[in-house]
Amino acid sequence: MHPLETCLAALRQIHDTGGGVAETSYYGALESLLNQVGSNLDPPVRAVPQLRDTGAGNPDFGLFAAGQFEAGLESESLPGHKPERGVVEVKSWRDEVLTVAASEQVNRYGQHYGMVLVSNYRDFVLVGRNAAGQLAPLERLQLAASEAEFLDLLRQPRQAG
Repeated sequence: MHPLETCLAALRQIHDTGGGVAETSYYGALESLLNQVGSNLDPPVRAVPQLRDTGAGNPDFGLFAAGQFEAGLESESLPGHKPERGVVEVKSWRDEVLTVAASEQVNRYGQHYGMVLVSNYRDFVLVGRNAAGQLAPLERLQLAASEAEFLDLLRQPRQAG
């Protein structure tokens, strides 16, 4: 099964319980997707959830390059390192990702970590420095334009794979 399809199926299972909360209950599915995609990058990247505050607050995930781990992707990260490949800020799929991307929180993370992947599970925006050196949206991948469309996609995750 395609990693995106697997992620969407997991999101649906959590949603269907009726017991999850809007943002954090779904972190495991997103972490799995990020790590599956990250393992195919050069260098590989590992998503670490719930980062400690290193001066800009607590992003939802850090994206660490393989060299930041003592023995590769399966060991503990070296102490004191910021995630080399940026951080991830996640909101509910009800939130608009471009609004979040323009927030003071994402600006603070961008200043401190360099890049921020902002997601509401249905839409992904990479915020980083543009040619003028300003923080701005650089790339976007939208799976569904609205919450209703996303819920439809969760019912048929194979369409996304």
